[in-house]
Amino acid sequence: MLFGRDIRIFLKGDAKKSYLKLKKRNDKESQSILNSFERIKEILKENPQFGNPVPKRLIPKKLLKQNISNVYRVELSNYWRMIYTLEGNKINIFVFILKIFDHKDYNKFFNYK
Repeated sequence: MLFGRDIRIFLKGDAKKSYLKLKKRNDKESQSILNSFERIKEILKENPQFGNPVPKRLIPKKLLKQNISNVYRVELSNYWRMIYTLEGNKINIFVFILKIFDHKDYNKFFNYK
């Protein structure tokens, strides 16, 4: 709870697919990524602005077309990344996890060279 508002966390689209793929795997890498994801989730419940904000000019058009205007990035273990957005009202703060991906896909998504 932050300023009397409940914080709720949801996995959306690609993030949910990635999470389920990682859950199915039994290797150490995927377990390490899942552990870091769970740790970050607990941090976000206390501080939803924990991640590094992505500058507005760097937010991919794909997200802007979905009316997502604030994006935060968090580093997970094994060079994986997670991006999320925040929405809220007077009662709740919603953390929507948009993507969980490896560094290569992260660079591709943001058109980094």
